[in-house]
Amino acid sequence: MQFATIAWNSAEAIIAVTAGVVAGSIALVGFGFDSGIEVTSGLAAVWLLARYHDEGRREATEKVALRVIGVCFLLLAAFVLYDAITMLVLREPPDESFVGMVLAALSLIVMPLLVRLKRRVARGLNSGALEAESRQTMICAYLSAILLVGLGLNASLGWWWADPIAGIAMTPIIVREGLEAVRGETCCPR
Repeated sequence: MQFATIAWNSAEAIIAVTAGVVAGSIALVGFGFDSGIEVTSGLAAVWLLARYHDEGRREATEKVALRVIGVCFLLLAAFVLYDAITMLVLREPPDESFVGMVLAALSLIVMPLLVRLKRRVARGLNSGALEAESRQTMICAYLSAILLVGLGLNASLGWWWADPIAGIAMTPIIVREGLEAVRGETCCPR
């Protein structure tokens, strides 16, 4: 499951960032970077699972994994917010991105399925870091919906500003999850 998520998110990151750069879409680039962060998060989860049998190492590994996930979220939020505001101020319209819309729609299907599987594993292992990693996957689904709306409004109605507004709308969700992970606040009691 983790390796499937890492593979999906790697492809998603490459496609989204490439399509976002081509179209000039901050929401699509931000979505791609989020996918890249999910790859980091997935690798942290694999690292955690490899050390799960040693209780002493498990707790230290959990803390490090949560902080890595949280810091990645916060860096992404800062990048997306800065670039979205810059686009609005400079009135830089993105091009339409059919590839981005298809990718966002596919992500809306795939991500919730992966979340259910990951949460089952996290609860079974009572792992806060794995639960945080599953929440990051759910955030990807939320971001997919926001991205699809922004790209769709730009493509169908010519509302260029919908793309940076979608980027700004993503920011509070990303920040909240980043702060919770950095603080070690998860669903599973420690």
